[in-house]
Amino acid sequence: MLADKYDSVREQILSACRNSQRTPESVQLLAVSKTRGADEIRQLHACGQRAYGENYLQEALDKIEALQDLSLEWHFIGPIQSNKTRAIAERFDWVHSVDRLKVAKRLSEQRPDSLPPLNICLQVNISDEASKSGCTPEELPALARAVSALPNLRLRGLMAIPEPETDPALQRATFARVRELMASLQQDLPQLDTLSMGMSADLDAAIAEGSTIVRIGTALFGPRNYANTRATNNA
Repeated sequence: MLADKYDSVREQILSACRNSQRTPESVQLLAVSKTRGADEIRQLHACGQRAYGENYLQEALDKIEALQDLSLEWHFIGPIQSNKTRAIAERFDWVHSVDRLKVAKRLSEQRPDSLPPLNICLQVNISDEASKSGCTPEELPALARAVSALPNLRLRGLMAIPEPETDPALQRATFARVRELMASLQQDLPQLDTLSMGMSADLDAAIAEGSTIVRIGTALFGPRNYANTRATNNA
């Protein structure tokens, strides 16, 4: 069943790439494995999936420990409390949800010298939702310049979680704004290469507007099972 869902998601990504005249290699699938067990990740790994996104720190650390025999790439995609940055800096390959300089500085200071630079995406609150994390578009340029100068971090691009929308045209319009913000930043920071945007319900629109990482959970694993997670340990 999980293998069938994986194949279906891969085919949807391939189809979206064809429709947008993009190469399949230009879009990475990030499996959002929050609330899922280590056994399910093992099953998906056997299908060929290597990159996994986690929102809850303690749950993620338990899975990282249980799966250390596998070659996996771990992405932290949830809100970050500044007192949880050390474990994130030490155990993850990517962080998509940096939205303030204080957190970025702590990640830089706490990244072990033995590891490569931590890949960073800045989260933008593109729909101006009070319930969501993220810097404002107006704050973004100064934050990007400051983060790009920090040692032990590699600023890669932007992440956004737009307000849910069912109209594909409106989905694309929001993602286009993120793409335009990225293009503006690239004038001074040409090394930026990542747009983390698009989830199960809007990945086609995201790919059409230039997403390079789509974060897919429900379409792969089915409905979330919050009985499996320690939500109180959310980072």
